[in-house]
Amino acid sequence: MNEQENNVSFFRFEDLRIYAKALDYINWVHSVTSKFSENYKNSVAHHFERSAQGIALNIAEGSARNKAQFVYYLKMAKSSVRECVVYTEIASRLSAIDEDEKEYSRNQLMELTKMIGSLVASLQRTVSASQEEMEEDMPNMMI
Repeated sequence: MNEQENNVSFFRFEDLRIYAKALDYINWVHSVTSKFSENYKNSVAHHFERSAQGIALNIAEGSARNKAQFVYYLKMAKSSVRECVVYTEIASRLSAIDEDEKEYSRNQLMELTKMIGSLVASLQRTVSASQEEMEEDMPNMMI
């Protein structure tokens, strides 16, 4: 099967809408921070970009793990989201971004948080269901 016939990526995380949303946010952060003055490029801009990248990196890394570990990495991605909230506020207070950019960033981060939360809840339901099935099967195994 050639690559064009395969609709599903080899790396499953690339098919996640949340991953695509995280990449879009990275692009936006980079475009905004590239306009920062030299005073803020090495401090705020660099860390803001790293935090934005952390969202996508944790999603990608977690997707290769079991469901419980994926939940852990998604929670780490949420930590990166919270870092971006702080960097958004810092950039705003330094007048490195305007009010519209601040609002856009916060809206994107809220959406990412909701998407991560939904994925975590879904994974936790499937983990709980699997554990319940195992517990139901255990008495049969002991016979």
